[in-house]
Amino acid sequence: MPYSTNKELILGIMVGTAGISLLLLWYHKVRKPGIAMKLPEFLSLGNTFNSITLQDEIHDDQGTTVIFQERQLQVLEKLNELLTNMEELKEEIRFLKEAIPKLEEYIQDELGGKITVHKISPQHRARKRRLPTIQSSATSNSSEEAESEGGYITANTDTEEQSVPVPKAFNTHVEELNLDVLLQKVDHLRMSESGKSESFELLRDHKEKFRDEIEFMWRFARAYGDMYELSTNTQEKKHYANIGKTLSERAINRAPMNGHCHLWYAVLCGYVSEFEGLQNKINYGHLFKEHLDIAIKLLPEEPFLYYLKGRYCYTVSKLSWIEKKMAATLFGKIPSSTVQEALHNFLKAEELCPGYSNPNYMYLAKCYTDLEENQNALKFCNLALLLPTVTKEDKEAQKEMQKIMTSLKR
Repeated sequence: MPYSTNKELILGIMVGTAGISLLLLWYHKVRKPGIAMKLPEFLSLGNTFNSITLQDEIHDDQGTTVIFQERQLQVLEKLNELLTNMEELKEEIRFLKEAIPKLEEYIQDELGGKITVHKISPQHRARKRRLPTIQSSATSNSSEEAESEGGYITANTDTEEQSVPVPKAFNTHVEELNLDVLLQKVDHLRMSESGKSESFELLRDHKEKFRDEIEFMWRFARAYGDMYELSTNTQEKKHYANIGKTLSERAINRAPMNGHCHLWYAVLCGYVSEFEGLQNKINYGHLFKEHLDIAIKLLPEEPFLYYLKGRYCYTVSKLSWIEKKMAATLFGKIPSSTVQEALHNFLKAEELCPGYSNPNYMYLAKCYTDLEENQNALKFCNLALLLPTVTKEDKEAQKEMQKIMTSLKR
């Protein structure tokens, strides 16, 4: 409201109030003596002012004038206060309008240079905020979270308020790479433990450009598996496992004859199962075995697949009776495997790639120990000492083999 209009409004109220005062004086003179006069409620000013009701008996002209002068002053004070507040509010709005366009420049100066804010989903905020518990079953709302997280759904999900850590919230510059160069670079980076996080970030930067490319899709799922392995926080691990599983499942639907898609779906099902109860754990074990077998048919020369199948067989051979009974109830048959079958798969991985890994040697030593072939167990423990210790899994395998060697020498 313009200031001139405000002054006209105040003047009008003053004139109107004065007119009412004169009318009351005239009425007091002509009315019969001894009759008390009551005024109704008036001068209502919305929610800002309380209604003013005058029920005073007026006995002389001077008393009536004093009362109305007091009421006029109260009204004017309230109006003046309201106008002052409005002016202050308009001034604050004007200041904000001037300040907002300069906000980006201010942030850039504070961060020490011009930046480009990296577009991330609400689940991926800053790494310093830890992930709250993601309440979901393996196949329910985690699927929606995962697809949005991977960049395949742009709409918000029902868990947008939950924050999820990522390696960085701001990206200074995204180097545009063609698909072949990108894939070569991420494959090379993940050969070292320290490069896996960078590999994941590089894929995440290019997800909008290559999200429908099969070779990109399974590598992106694999990268979530890497982040699961790197993370030390339980809820972060659960988050990465759920997202990776959903992305790999989408890759299978797009390319059912691609062995890498089945491989990483199997791996991520195994990761997800770590957070499930017995029934879901058995269900994911069934999915793991099913897709692992498909992957072996499609990629018969991949040693990693035989290492994984060896681990599956070894785990099943150690299942308790109740766990086997539960599996039979769910799938109509009891899962069965033996230490010998596990050993066969570990040896196959070693055959395809001699010195394949510390963990493979560790399981070979375990199998031979269970079969009471101690010399062979010691042989693979000693071979493991010749391998470099690169990953966290390598270090854990080395510790386990030290225990095996100590027990065998007793």
